[in-house]
Amino acid sequence: MENILFTIFDIFNFGLLVFLWWFTIKHYKTLPQTIPVHFDFDGKADNFGSKKYSFLMPVLATAFFILFAFTIRDPASANFPVKITKENEWVQFLIMKIFIRWLFVLITLIFLNSQDYMFRYSCDENVKPRVPMTTAILSVLVSVMIVLIITAQFK
Repeated sequence: MENILFTIFDIFNFGLLVFLWWFTIKHYKTLPQTIPVHFDFDGKADNFGSKKYSFLMPVLATAFFILFAFTIRDPASANFPVKITKENEWVQFLIMKIFIRWLFVLITLIFLNSQDYMFRYSCDENVKPRVPMTTAILSVLVSVMIVLIITAQFK
């Protein structure tokens, strides 16, 4: 059962990565030569760059995918908030493997949201992000807090 869950997670994560690349390539030709590359807290663009910067999010997501894949392959190499013993090793590694996959989902969704907003903002300065960045970042922070609480329960 555990392997089936991980396989589904991995296929979904890879699909998100492929979708981010597809989305970027599909919209690249329609972008103006100069696009917003950074936004302030109010959602207004405060830095602009070449449309080649649109590939930054997919490249970063690919780097995270590779990094997380190597981390999952060797769970003992990761840092844990509790001491790993023979008694808790299996459950701690399981929590870590699930959390790393979940974290990649959240990060990729943040990248997709940012990419979508950047592309739409390039054409219309009055658009709003589909998901506010505070909500996206809070989802990551809450996930980290939850995993720390769960990890502490299985010392």
